[in-house]
Amino acid sequence: MNTSYDQLREARTALDTPLFAGLPGDINVSFEFFPPKTDALMAQLWDVVETLGPLQPKFVSVTYGAGGSTRDRTHGTVARIIREAKLPAAAHLTCVDATKAEIREVAESYWEAGARHIVALRGDMGAPGVPFTPHPDGYANAAELVAGLKEIAPFEISVAAYPESHPDSPSSQADVDNLKRKLDAGATRAISQFFFEPETFFRFRDKLAAAGIDAPVLPGILPVSNVAQTRKFAAACGAAIPAWMDGLFEGLDTHPASRQLVAATIAAEFCRRLYAGGVRDFHFYTLNRAELSYAICHLLGLRPKAPALEKAA
Repeated sequence: MNTSYDQLREARTALDTPLFAGLPGDINVSFEFFPPKTDALMAQLWDVVETLGPLQPKFVSVTYGAGGSTRDRTHGTVARIIREAKLPAAAHLTCVDATKAEIREVAESYWEAGARHIVALRGDMGAPGVPFTPHPDGYANAAELVAGLKEIAPFEISVAAYPESHPDSPSSQADVDNLKRKLDAGATRAISQFFFEPETFFRFRDKLAAAGIDAPVLPGILPVSNVAQTRKFAAACGAAIPAWMDGLFEGLDTHPASRQLVAATIAAEFCRRLYAGGVRDFHFYTLNRAELSYAICHLLGLRPKAPALEKAA
């Protein structure tokens, strides 16, 4: 009797080396947080910072609300992380509803607080579907913002990249061209929008190489802790949720512990496949939660460093 291809593949799975066996921990990580609105949420965020800090991230970043709505909270969070956690913190900054003079003021205040890294973004207007409109006295796009920031201070600058086309982009090639403009303007690296299949990133990486782009591009990893929220995020930024992944979360709305285990399993395998494809830098969108990101880093072989552990103690 002939053995089918699917049977052969299943048999190989049974005999394969465990996915996470013997990984040396030769990865770099970074984490994104959002500024909390209350003292209680700040305490929760600080628990996350203290949990992830011993992994010695290359940097952590703090988001910036539409139209600068979290300006003071972003600044306060960045300053506290630098001052108390002693972690390199990057502040997000957007073009939305801000003059060049206002952006200069914000950037200078970050520099004074010890921030040497900015995540420069065009930004969205806030309301779903509302097209971006540059401020008449502001920057028209992220490339202009990068160039402007470089004139203010010698910031390290990260920008956004889109393995799946940005909703406002006419084509995937236009996304690549726009990324090149941002890098040419002085950006150091790009951080990708989240995606859910490794092949998406590998194809994007090949496309960038073909365009002569050799700057580091960190894959953005969104561990799914809230399925409904993830679907909302994905719809807003044009990220595709594969049907097989959507199906794995069906029936788990009232089973949070099981949902967490499924989310960890999916995200860990996803990152392991990226690792097998040569990825050694991972940027985690934490949503101010530590458990999933920490677990994935552990599975990839990353362990807390002794000096950081002593500091945390």
